[in-house]
Amino acid sequence: MKLNLNLKAKFQRFCLVLTCLIVLIFQSDIPNLKALPMDNYQGEMVIEELRLKVPADAKTVWLNAEKEIWEPWLSSQDGFLGRQLFWDKEKEEALLLVTWKSKKLWKNIPMAEVNEVQQKFEDNVKTALNLGENPFELIYEGELDKQG
Repeated sequence: MKLNLNLKAKFQRFCLVLTCLIVLIFQSDIPNLKALPMDNYQGEMVIEELRLKVPADAKTVWLNAEKEIWEPWLSSQDGFLGRQLFWDKEKEEALLLVTWKSKKLWKNIPMAEVNEVQQKFEDNVKTALNLGENPFELIYEGELDKQG
C-alpha cells in the first residue's frame, strides 16, 4: 500500500512538472523569436522621427525654412516617400515624420550632405529671426519601423 502511494505521489509530481513545461512553452512569444533584428533589416519602409523645440513666436519662420530648405532637398533624395510636420501648441514642440522607402536608402545619404543642408536651414532661420544661433533645439531623433 505504501508503494502504491509513493508511485501515485511521483506520478502527480511528474504531471505537475509536465503541465508547467507545457504552459511555459505556450506562453513564450514565438513570433518574436522569428522576428528579424531591426538594425539588420534594411529593406522595409522606415519613418525618421524628429522632435524640435519650436517657440510659438518662431513657428512661421520654422515652417518657411522647412519648406524652402528641407523640402526641395528631401524631394531630390532616392528613397524619400514624403513627410509630415506637426506642432504641439502646449509644448511648443514640432514633430517631423519623414518616410523612406528603406532604411538602407536613408542611411546611404552622406552625413556631410545632411549637415550642409542643416547649415543652410540654420542660416535661413537665424537671418529671418535676427539671431546668432538656431532657436530650434533638437529634442529627439529616432526611427519607426512599419508594423504589419
